[in-house]
Amino acid sequence: MLSVLYVDDETGLLDIGKIFLESLGHFSIDTATSACTAISLMNEKKFDAIVSDYQMPEMDGIEFLRRVRTSGSDIPFILFTGRGREEIAIQALNEGADFYLQKGGDPISQFTELAYKIRQAVSRRSAELALKESEKRLSDIINFLPDATFASTCRERSSPGTGPWRS
Repeated sequence: MLSVLYVDDETGLLDIGKIFLESLGHFSIDTATSACTAISLMNEKKFDAIVSDYQMPEMDGIEFLRRVRTSGSDIPFILFTGRGREEIAIQALNEGADFYLQKGGDPISQFTELAYKIRQAVSRRSAELALKESEKRLSDIINFLPDATFASTCRERSSPGTGPWRS
């Protein structure tokens, strides 16, 4: 089960999103109506992903993303917004968002796509962490070896009666 923090100042949309995503059975959704509240929740609980609106009072989604990234967190972050300007999408991706999704249209399609993007972002982050761990283990093994260690599987071919080992 993936733990997701969903941040939006529209409580109706938060409620619909929470109900839909939790009905899929793969998600546990915590909601916040502001980025400031979300930051407080993040200090209390670990989340697998964040879904955030762009346009919110006090702090917009890009500033929220910036704060999350400058804190050192690489948690998957999806900007889910009704604002469809290309420059916002570019800025979000440049600041470290994993995905940018635009709200609107059929709610079932919209939240199905959001669920897919959440799973995709979490899966990708898990693969990145596993690769880093594997690289670290390999580095630790190499650094642990006292000196260079070589194994040779080649045999010198020579004619009978020649070379250093004559019969």
